[in-house]
Amino acid sequence: MTIKHLTIFLFFALLGCKSNQQNVENAITKNALQLLEDKRFHSVSIAVFKDGESTIKHFGELSIGKGNKPNDSTLYELASVTKTFTGYVAAKAVLDKKINLDDDIRIYLSEPYPNLEFNGECITIKHLLTHTSGFPNFPIKSENKEAFFEGLKLIKIETKPGEIYSYSNTAPELTAYILEKVYQKPYEELVIEFVLKPNKMNQTKFTLNDNERAILVKGYNDKNELMPNFNRTLWGGISGLHSTPTDLVKYMKLQLDKSNLVVNESHKKLYKEGSDFWEGYHWYILENDNELIYRHHGGIYGMQNWFVIYPKKNMGISILTNTSFNETGEILEKVVDKLYGDLNK
Repeated sequence: MTIKHLTIFLFFALLGCKSNQQNVENAITKNALQLLEDKRFHSVSIAVFKDGESTIKHFGELSIGKGNKPNDSTLYELASVTKTFTGYVAAKAVLDKKINLDDDIRIYLSEPYPNLEFNGECITIKHLLTHTSGFPNFPIKSENKEAFFEGLKLIKIETKPGEIYSYSNTAPELTAYILEKVYQKPYEELVIEFVLKPNKMNQTKFTLNDNERAILVKGYNDKNELMPNFNRTLWGGISGLHSTPTDLVKYMKLQLDKSNLVVNESHKKLYKEGSDFWEGYHWYILENDNELIYRHHGGIYGMQNWFVIYPKKNMGISILTNTSFNETGEILEKVVDKLYGDLNK
């Protein structure tokens, strides 16, 4: 190839890249503006990783009437998307042979807890990870860690573990405790060591300093009432991480890394629910003949988000908003699906 031909080739290649990038931006803008037509929403940040390139765009205002648009460093609460970090650390613990998916959870507890079984059938690590333990949604006691264990004594398991899916915020907190015990390190440090530092996610953290607390997004309900931020009293296995759109793109890249053994383990299907729906290590997995999707929703008092990855497309989408009400998750899910469709036209 001559220098002239190479120059022409590079010119059109660059033109194609710019065109693809513009298509992504247009798709994000269209879907974001349609969402904001619903006046219950005030701002939205959308991050897309596609074809090796990241695109992050922001719309609306964080504080009603102030016109303060979010940006790449805006700090959001991740809420239950935090559970995917718990799943990652659990997957590493399995590979490190610190835990086994079939372990009776009581071998890690300091008291016998005879109530944590059903007709002699024990609850295992796998049951904690897949919401099939029979645990209640919220811990019976959650004011502190000591109270949490007292609350475990009050649980009555009414179905055989591993058979029925029932979403539980109690189970991931116990998982975080078990991980802390087997590694002999605070759970927060495990997330930093295994996930955040290796992936340079420097803006993602559990504990915020005064300056970070001051810039943490304050969210609203559907009546435009300002809502409080989440106050973590337990380990953080269910919620408590704060992050930015920029860092979430880094998290997408991690989850799309097919050479990462921990990622591969965390994406394993552990429990089947329906014809094309599985639970992994706190990932909801949808797979049919044409598509493979790993996703998780996060909802807290004044904030909600969806985090979705598409391994076959080497693509990820994150959408965050400072609004939370009953239908928010369903609405955001539809936005993600429409955006994904637009990006693949």
